[in-house]
Amino acid sequence: MNAATRRPHSAAVRTEQLEYITAVTRFGSLRRAAEELRLSQPALSETVRNLERELGVDLLERKRSGATMSTAGRELLPHIVAVLEAVDRLRTAAGEQHRVSRMVRVGTVNAATVPLLIPAVRAFRAAHPHTQVEVVGAQQTDIHRALTEGGFDLGLVNHLEGDDLPAAFSSVELLRGRPVVCVRPDSPLAARAAVSAQDLLTEPLIGMRTGYVMHRYVHRLLGRHGPCFAYSTDGAEMGKLMVAEGLGATVLPDFSVIGDPLEHSGLITHRPIADDGATRVLLMLLRRRVEPVPQAARDLHEAFVRRARERGGTLPRPEASGGA
Repeated sequence: MNAATRRPHSAAVRTEQLEYITAVTRFGSLRRAAEELRLSQPALSETVRNLERELGVDLLERKRSGATMSTAGRELLPHIVAVLEAVDRLRTAAGEQHRVSRMVRVGTVNAATVPLLIPAVRAFRAAHPHTQVEVVGAQQTDIHRALTEGGFDLGLVNHLEGDDLPAAFSSVELLRGRPVVCVRPDSPLAARAAVSAQDLLTEPLIGMRTGYVMHRYVHRLLGRHGPCFAYSTDGAEMGKLMVAEGLGATVLPDFSVIGDPLEHSGLITHRPIADDGATRVLLMLLRRRVEPVPQAARDLHEAFVRRARERGGTLPRPEASGGA
């Protein structure tokens, strides 16, 4: 073949061809390279010939004693090695991205678990059957910290209307509700059309621990009376179970109670708070302001937004930061 007069072939060069030609260089001959690669020598020779046609360069000098790299081949070898190293880096990065994309981690204060979180996760898993979703219950401050450090991809947190939102996060308002008193249907409080702050003092009170928005709200509601919690727990789910078991009453956002299986089964109910018709609790979906966002995290984010819209959630601001 005459490299000076031949034009490169239009076919694409395959990584496999580059790997084979470096093997010939490494082992010193087609025969030894074929043995190491577990290929027939004719098959390896044909692969190299195809590469030579595609590049328009004779990479090997073929003699009766065997084939060795040509001068042109040796000059191109550093470029071939650079391409293979770049491909290795690409494979490594793709493998790491694939590994990361196989899990999405969501931190939640356990608000609207049944009506929002579970349907959103179910819809996401239907579209991503091989991606694991890890749901971690945590306090709001812990969710903020884990989002900042990359431990969580998304966070579900409650805010009282008027709270400032951390500027480090992109936020979407999913649901907007009112605080309500959650009680058993046989509780004396369930007989009332609305429950006052004074009424709450007549029942054992199940409070959220310090760090939850509803803990702060109850302190504000009861004011000088001060909440005398009979029990303190993490998250709405345990609070509702304790109410269902007759341990007392708790105060939660209405979207954490309405539609809950315990409500459907008649084990819990809720009443509005007589002293407060103005407070709104916002369920916010947070994620870090970083690029690029993994595709799986973006898709789960969209699943939450779609489910909120289906429930009639208010979404006045697709992306918000600063004041709620």
